[in-house]
Amino acid sequence: MSAEPGAAAGTRDTHEQTRAQYRYHRDLFPALHDWENTERAITDFTGQDGPDGLLGLDQMGHFGPQGCDLVVRAVAAGAGSGRAVELCELGSGFGGALRYTVDKLTTAGVGVSRSYGVDIVAEHCEVSARINRAQGRTTTTDLCASATAVPLPDASLDVVLVTGSMPHFPDPGAVLREAARLLRPDGLLVLTEEVSLTPAGEEPSDAFRATHPRGIFFTTPLAGRREQLARAGFGEVRQEDLTAWAVALLADRLKVVRIFRGSVANIYGGPSADLIRDTLSAAREEYLAGRLLPTLFTARKAPAPVG
Repeated sequence: MSAEPGAAAGTRDTHEQTRAQYRYHRDLFPALHDWENTERAITDFTGQDGPDGLLGLDQMGHFGPQGCDLVVRAVAAGAGSGRAVELCELGSGFGGALRYTVDKLTTAGVGVSRSYGVDIVAEHCEVSARINRAQGRTTTTDLCASATAVPLPDASLDVVLVTGSMPHFPDPGAVLREAARLLRPDGLLVLTEEVSLTPAGEEPSDAFRATHPRGIFFTTPLAGRREQLARAGFGEVRQEDLTAWAVALLADRLKVVRIFRGSVANIYGGPSADLIRDTLSAAREEYLAGRLLPTLFTARKAPAPVG
């Protein structure tokens, strides 16, 4: 049976987006595809071989491990301690943020019985799976799938996370609807919006687009995101403005990248080190100008109707 034209177009769009995201991240972090050698270089540089040290360089873009700490805080407050949860991260990339978050949640008293990393790029999932095997992580599964069509049952999760990947989703409303489908009633959604939200009527600058190209990074007005959350069936929406925090964070990260430029270049390569620096600088300028709104969202799936 032939597919309907709309379905065929959707498949084409998915394939094109997969290739675009792969090319962008391959250019930005080529060394991470050779994880075993890169891991040794990162460990030599940081002096740490656990997720804390590795994530600092695995996630050099935007919020990094500090953004994951915000997520851990939100989940710990929302899920409560003393119970195990099942969770997934949509747009999990190489899996560094998910591994870090799971470990930090456990330390905070929130056990994770099962975790899933969902990413559309097969190469990212393969690298993440290699790292998970090397670290003996038997309760984490990498799913190569669109964030709008996750191969998990309805109402099977307690928590859904998106740690900075919202701008990589061409249809964020569909992603939020899929998050709602996956969550059990009263389940928790946590989003860190790094470079994905704009004020009404504003667009990022051309300088920002030089390092965050259209077709790879998509933005949504803040009011539009709140509407998408409501349409997906989320309530108890809480929104935390992170502007001052993010401006200071990126200033610190830029200082590290500049001081240790040689070491970062030895790990990632010179062009990637410079692109990381330019990416962070461009995002910080948008925060300062008010053209992007760094934000932490938490929301709950509406409980099942009674009777």
